Amino acid sequence: MTAGVRASRTRGQRGTALVEVTWLSVLLLVPLVYIVLAVFEVQRAAFAVSAATRAAARAYSLAPSQAAGGARARAAAGVAMADQGLALSRGTFAVSCRPTPGSCLSPGSVIDVEISYPVVLPLVPDALGGGAPSIRVQAGHRVPYGDYREERP
Repeated sequence: MTAGVRASRTRGQRGTALVEVTWLSVLLLVPLVYIVLAVFEVQRAAFAVSAATRAAARAYSLAPSQAAGGARARAAAGVAMADQGLALSRGTFAVSCRPTPGSCLSPGSVIDVEISYPVVLPLVPDALGGGAPSIRVQAGHRVPYGDYREERP
């Protein structure tokens, strides 16, 4: 009699391990995939911002004038960001010079370029309130103009 009761109990639980493993894997896999997607987005933006600051500082230092330097720096940064599928217009872009802020292309000056870009987390609906959550990625690059170069207007 006990063998019959034991047999009916084991027959009633057949296949439940498959269901449990399936649900457990879904519950663990979905957050893991989301985290991986978010990390890849942040990494892509970090690479783009770093490359954009480097390209912008170099373009500014090679420009024939101050006015052309700003335009060339912004264009170079835009191209570097577009290579990663991002738009420079969503971030902040700043060029500054030391020691004299008005003369970036004079001997001994240093050109600083900084870009800050918000990375919006993927697959977050607006219904959760406010704007979409984001992670801010920043980069800066410094290029010395050189002591023995000619001054440009």
